[in-house]
Amino acid sequence: MNSSAITIAGPAGASTKAPPLRPANRQFAILAVLVLLAIPLPAILPSAQGAVAVRILIFALMAVGWNIMSGFGGMFSFGHAAYFGVGAYTSAYLLVKHDVSPWLGMLAGMVVAAAVAVIIGYFSFRYKLQGAYFALATFAFAEMLRLIVTSSTFANKSVGFSVPLIQGSSLWKLQFPADSRAYFWVALVLAGAAVAISIAFLHSRAGRYVTAIRDDELAAAALGTPVMRYKLMTVALSAAITAVAGAFYTQYYLFVNPDLGFGSAVSIQAIVPVVIGGIGTIWGPIVGAIIVGSLTDVTATLLRTPPDFLDFLKGRSGLDVVLYAVLLILIVRLLPKGIVGTIAARWRR
Repeated sequence: MNSSAITIAGPAGASTKAPPLRPANRQFAILAVLVLLAIPLPAILPSAQGAVAVRILIFALMAVGWNIMSGFGGMFSFGHAAYFGVGAYTSAYLLVKHDVSPWLGMLAGMVVAAAVAVIIGYFSFRYKLQGAYFALATFAFAEMLRLIVTSSTFANKSVGFSVPLIQGSSLWKLQFPADSRAYFWVALVLAGAAVAISIAFLHSRAGRYVTAIRDDELAAAALGTPVMRYKLMTVALSAAITAVAGAFYTQYYLFVNPDLGFGSAVSIQAIVPVVIGGIGTIWGPIVGAIIVGSLTDVTATLLRTPPDFLDFLKGRSGLDVVLYAVLLILIVRLLPKGIVGTIAARWRR
């Protein structure tokens, strides 16, 4: 018997099977369970691990945003730092210069990032940039924005913005004591909403068009699909979610500068979790973010207080990058579809 089917009593006492939940509904149910299970985590984890959990959720936001564009849409981006930085700087500027709530700054960052993505996407698609050429174009735009911000008085040049501290806690100002559990819960809500949007998008009509364009753009265009419209819709949604990660990052760490907002390391942090977890899957970005975020904490601890036989590592930097590289090589070699993608493929056999 299909385990996903529900048996109910018919009017004559005979049993009938209710239809199984649709894939989207199953994924929404899984998301709800995961969020409920995660809510008490701040009360269980030590304060230091709570900070790691918040960082994992920021990674998850970035990864979900990147996956919508590059996983579902097949448009590989190496410049998502552009959207992360736009979200971070828009929120920080409005707060520091005009005392605008970070929530409103976050919404403004989403709009600006989506507009920037549409401009970048339009010119890239207009001139038929695909594959490595498109990836290089996104990287170039991110670097261009970093250089503009670094030299712009409007953006406070290379100094960046420091978020002013307030007394006590304020949800409207999105600021709490450093060890407050509220940061985790806010990040959990944002990440959960991003995953829910990802699920809804993938199973929507637009999502089906986008995956069809990814699989065979020429065939989709021949059937009358408005390719440009759906590709621009995808990059805009991806950029908006990534901007949320940037805005929350600034509010959590209380500081942003051109390298933290637009540096190439930001784009790598968006890509690596998805590659590890599984490109083009719903849960791959989440699994990858947990692994990458935990690995960052493990390597930092190892470099700070290594065991005796690894004492030569003490005080060195870059071990996390080495471990990322080794892990990526192993994933690509042994699990080319990522952890979730490989498990799903084997489960369907």
